[in-house]
Amino acid sequence: MDLHAQRIGTVRAFGTVSLVAGFMTTLLSMMSSYDGLEPHIFAAFLILTGLGLRIEAAIVDRRP
Repeated sequence: MDLHAQRIGTVRAFGTVSLVAGFMTTLLSMMSSYDGLEPHIFAAFLILTGLGLRIEAAIVDRRP
């Protein structure tokens, strides 16, 4: 596997992990009795980071 494909795979995997962590944080904070806003802000940051990384990987993977 060449370096370019390995980089794309790493970025895509990290984006997926970030998305899953963000959604899990949201679900866990909704099930708990904690009323603060901090977990939701952290979850939104993780989700947006994951989306950005997945989009970046898709754009870079499209280029020849």
